[in-house]
Amino acid sequence: MKQKLFSYSQLDTFVHRLSGLTKLVCFILLTTSVMLTYDIRIIVGIMILSLIMMNISRIRFSQIRLMLVYVLIFLVTNFILTFLFSPLYGVEIYGTRHDLFPIFGRYVVTLEQLFYQITKFSKYLSVIPLGMIFIFTTNPSEFASSLNRIGVSYKIGTSLSLTLRYFPDVARDYHTISLAQQARGLEMTSKAKLTKRIRSIAAILIPLIFTTIDRIELISNAMDLRGFGKHKKRTWYAMRPLKKEDYLSMAVCLAVLAITLYVRFVVNKSFFYNPFI
Repeated sequence: MKQKLFSYSQLDTFVHRLSGLTKLVCFILLTTSVMLTYDIRIIVGIMILSLIMMNISRIRFSQIRLMLVYVLIFLVTNFILTFLFSPLYGVEIYGTRHDLFPIFGRYVVTLEQLFYQITKFSKYLSVIPLGMIFIFTTNPSEFASSLNRIGVSYKIGTSLSLTLRYFPDVARDYHTISLAQQARGLEMTSKAKLTKRIRSIAAILIPLIFTTIDRIELISNAMDLRGFGKHKKRTWYAMRPLKKEDYLSMAVCLAVLAITLYVRFVVNKSFFYNPFI
C-alpha cells in the first residue's frame, strides 16, 4: 500500500504490529526520559533508537520532508535566539569557561554554551522521530481505543482520533487549493519573492479555513445522527490484545526511563551532564 503524507498506512512491520496502547505507552516513556535529562549520552541513545524504529517502520523521507523543513527552521531559530538572549548560559550551568572565539561585545562563543545548545538541539531532535513513528504507524481508531483502555473518556479518544484522521485531509485540501490558485496565475514557486510567496500562502488559508469549517459541520451532524455520546461506554472494533512483543517493547522503554532516572539522580546528581569537571 502506498504511504500517504501525514497519514497512517497499514504495513507489515514490527512497529505496525504493536498495539496502539503499547505505542502510546512507549511514546510517553521515551518522551519523559528525554524531558527529564540534559545528558547528551542518553538523549543521543534515544535518538538512535527512534531512528532505528523509523527505519523498521519504513517511514519514507518523502512523507516527512515538509515536516522536517519546518522543524529545522524552528530548531535553527531557537538555536540562534538562545545564544542572542543568553550567550553565557552554558557557563553559568557548568561552572567553567573555555572561550572559542569572540563575536562582538558580550557575545563570545564558549565551549560550554556550544555544548549546552547542541544538547538542547538534540533533545528536540530526538523527540521528533518518536512523534512521527506514532502518527504514521498507529491506526487512529486503535489509538482512541488505547486511550479508553487506560481510563480516558471515549469521547476524548474519539476527538483525538478524528484529529489524526484530519491531518491528511487538510494536507490534501491545501495541495488542491494551491494548484487551483497557481492555475489562476498565483506564483508560489521559488521564482517568486519571499514576500509574494507569503501573501500567496495567506490567500490559500482563507478557502482552506472555510473548507475545514464545512467538514467539521458535516462530521458533527453525522455523529449526532448516530447518537454519539448517548451512552457512557462503547465497544471498539479496532482494539488489539497485547502480545509478547508489546510487553517486551514497554519493558525496554521502561528500562530506558529507569536508566535515565538513575543517571540523573545517582551518577550525575544533576539535571545536566557536565563533561568539563
